[in-house]
Amino acid sequence: MIRITKLLFLLLAVTLVVSSCKKDVTDETENTEFKKVADFDNEATFEWNETYLQVERYAAGYRPGPAPRSVAYLGLSAYEACIAGMPDFNSFDGYWAGFDVPDADRSKEYYWPLVINASYEYLMPRFFARVGDAQQTLIKTTAKRLNDKYKAEVSAEVYDRSVNRGREVAEAVWEWSKTDIVGHDHYLDPFQGYDWEANFKKPGDWEPTFPGPGKPMGGVWGKARTFAIKEDQKVCRKPIPYSEDTKSHLYSQAIEVYSQNTPTLSYEAEWIGEFWSDDLLNLTFSPGVRFLAIGDQVLKLENSDLETAVWMTALVGTACNDAGVACWNSKYHYNVERPESYIQRLIDPSWEPNLFNPGDVDPVTPSFPAYPSGHSTMGAAGAEALGHIFGYSYGMTDNCHKNRTEFEGTPRTFSSFEEMANENAWSRVPLGVHFRMDSEEGVRFGKEIGRSAHRLPWKK
Repeated sequence: MIRITKLLFLLLAVTLVVSSCKKDVTDETENTEFKKVADFDNEATFEWNETYLQVERYAAGYRPGPAPRSVAYLGLSAYEACIAGMPDFNSFDGYWAGFDVPDADRSKEYYWPLVINASYEYLMPRFFARVGDAQQTLIKTTAKRLNDKYKAEVSAEVYDRSVNRGREVAEAVWEWSKTDIVGHDHYLDPFQGYDWEANFKKPGDWEPTFPGPGKPMGGVWGKARTFAIKEDQKVCRKPIPYSEDTKSHLYSQAIEVYSQNTPTLSYEAEWIGEFWSDDLLNLTFSPGVRFLAIGDQVLKLENSDLETAVWMTALVGTACNDAGVACWNSKYHYNVERPESYIQRLIDPSWEPNLFNPGDVDPVTPSFPAYPSGHSTMGAAGAEALGHIFGYSYGMTDNCHKNRTEFEGTPRTFSSFEEMANENAWSRVPLGVHFRMDSEEGVRFGKEIGRSAHRLPWKK
């Protein structure tokens, strides 16, 4: 009897030990904390943004609309690929029609910088399939440099899983991009689908200015996909009514433009105009992308973590994309002529704007309607996105064009992103390519769109 009791006691003890061991193993598995996206520095996103800025500068057909569009898709792909490591954020899987994102295995470890690198490595050559050899090489070099660095920091299993995760989401995003019939390949022919002569019906309607292509750019861009705004949000407020009366509001705004460079621009006006221009292919990145470049500077100034960098890129991209689409929809809805046409017809036939491509002797006016200003609308949307993340009173010096010699790129200091957006908007008036109303409505409209973008359900 005693032996049986001892045997039962021994069996019970063994059972308890085994049970305890199993519990320990289970608890260890359940409590394993893999690194989150916020545990990494911003290098992966920062380096790809910097690469993007250098590539887009030389991408024909990408300005004004396809450039911020590509930022949106690149940013969203990285965001969705990393969402399992961003516990405070929501996935947009299923939020937009046809937007289906593969699930991550949340029980497995991912090395998030590798995930991001794989996403960009897949998408950048596809979004920029027709840039030159130097830009294609830069894309490959960035991908390889980051891949080699991160590969050395993880096991083969985690490496493969992370690369596959970035790539599978990028593939899904690329396939979804293709379903945007207007937006996806628009860069191949930015002058498609709009007959300006058929829409020139009265004085004050837009007509081409020269030198220039003689046809309108982005005439159908207003029908490209948006992320945060609906169709009824794609038309801004009405412009000042057309009038040739010398006492009218429009005439006074034309005189304001005329007086800026008659006889010459002041140094300050020229500095501001050139500092924010970002008009010209091969010279700088494009206007909407400017606020991605500003955001990248903030990432470095603040030593922001990778999660902040991923969110910033996605939010600036979606805000500026929607601002570009809505702005161009409004431009061709109202079809307002440029100050150059109005001033030469009614005030001074010899007057010329002050926007020059360095090396050329002739000034240029962008080849699309004036109202509202694209710089102003996209700039205000980008500023609103940055303010939402980094603070509406964030002050900094903008070094976007520091050390440039082709134009006046001396850095300028601002007390807020909103101040940047306002100066960016005003800069178009001294250059002679916009009326005041174009810039003021652009700022109001862009800010409204930027708010719609950050009201998307990013956070839980």
